[in-house]
Amino acid sequence: MSFSLRPEYGEDPELAVLVKRLREYLHGELADYEHEHGLTHRSVLTRDLLEPVWRRSRELGFYGIHLPEALGGAGLSYTALGALKEEVGASGRVLSTSVLGDMGGPLRVGSLFDIATPAQIETYLRPVVEAERACCFSMTEDDAGSDVRRMTTTATRVEGGYRITGKKVFSTAGTFADFALVVARMAGQEEAYSAFLVDLDRPGVRVEDGALPLTGQNIESDVVLDDCFVPAENLLGEEGQGLRIALGRVTANRLLHCPTALGSARRVIALTLRHAAQRPVSGGLLLEKQAVQHMLADMVTEFQAARTLTYDGLRALDAGERPRIESFMAKLFVGESAFRIADTAMQLHGKAGMVLGAEVERIWHGLRMFRVLTGASEIQRNGIVRELVTHLGELD
Repeated sequence: MSFSLRPEYGEDPELAVLVKRLREYLHGELADYEHEHGLTHRSVLTRDLLEPVWRRSRELGFYGIHLPEALGGAGLSYTALGALKEEVGASGRVLSTSVLGDMGGPLRVGSLFDIATPAQIETYLRPVVEAERACCFSMTEDDAGSDVRRMTTTATRVEGGYRITGKKVFSTAGTFADFALVVARMAGQEEAYSAFLVDLDRPGVRVEDGALPLTGQNIESDVVLDDCFVPAENLLGEEGQGLRIALGRVTANRLLHCPTALGSARRVIALTLRHAAQRPVSGGLLLEKQAVQHMLADMVTEFQAARTLTYDGLRALDAGERPRIESFMAKLFVGESAFRIADTAMQLHGKAGMVLGAEVERIWHGLRMFRVLTGASEIQRNGIVRELVTHLGELD
């Protein structure tokens, strides 16, 4: 991909049309909707606010666009989906994650169609795709983050189903979700974990306010299960497959998290260029200072390197390959470089960038979180070395 802060995708006419339509929606109708409701990134997002966006995004063909046509999508390639996710990240919209279904929508359940029973598909998955229901993913616990096997939430087999007890944290979208995909340890078994579809209004389930993240977004919940009975038909897959289901498609998902972060980095570069070109300092403009020019040059160079690494991995997925080491590399490099870009942007904005509510400040916080979320940088480094060791024989 040749460098452009705002690609037009002339080499792919169909993608170019999609991107143009998405930009028009993000910066037109969706921007107007947010303005009409006075939304900011710290607003509490209710179902009344979100459902119209889900439905409209579905009408326009964006909500679940990655799904096969049989499921209401367009069968979009990984590379094209990455391009749309980058646009979403670059838009700065409050409700951007509702457009493709990142938060609580089709992007969360798409991989489950191959595992779910017909009844689960009709009751849980299709309503999500059709913008009627929302889900959250509940695996993380206070002492079980990257090391998920430390989880203490337990499922005990009983007549007709299971009783689940435990507490999950950082259940993103739990504030408005209808059900959760809960992963629990099987009682009496040291290394067996199962996945369950749990309605959040079931007796024994409480959804509590979660910790407020750095970005100030009100999107996190704790899901507390107190001897909650879950019927056997809500077991997703087979007993003991919980971690495989929860972490399934991890290579693709790891790569697909990167374009959104790239979009944020792209946004903050554009903001910084505009600021530097307008900011008077010492008898001239900030952009005229050589030190500033070098900082901007480093920002866009790192951005392009991160973007290239990401889209190379996505193209490999489209070719049927399994680019495991590339996915670790992309998540590591995108996370670290995007944050450096945002940090430099804040430095160049000075006090204006460090004011609560400033867009640069918000992006900085979000990209700082990205270095930890969906696998911390150290976890990615561990994965890179594990994969590297498998290539030792190639050195002989």
